[in-house]
Amino acid sequence: MAEDVNNLVLEHLRAIRSDLRDMRDTMAEQRQRLTRMEIGLAGLRRDQGADAGGVAEMGLRIDRLVEQVRRIEHRLDLAD
Repeated sequence: MAEDVNNLVLEHLRAIRSDLRDMRDTMAEQRQRLTRMEIGLAGLRRDQGADAGGVAEMGLRIDRLVEQVRRIEHRLDLAD
């Protein structure tokens, strides 16, 4: 009877070890996926920053063009 109890305990311990191994594998996979997501997000932020810089540069160019048009209108007496 004591041997049956020992076998039962060993069987449960093996099942627990198996479950823990599966959980470790799952957690390792989740960590890898999270790392890939973080890398992707960092890339998006970098791209967004570059886009914002491009928009700011375009705004500056438009401001310069507006000023040039005003000067041309003023020279040609077309200004209101």
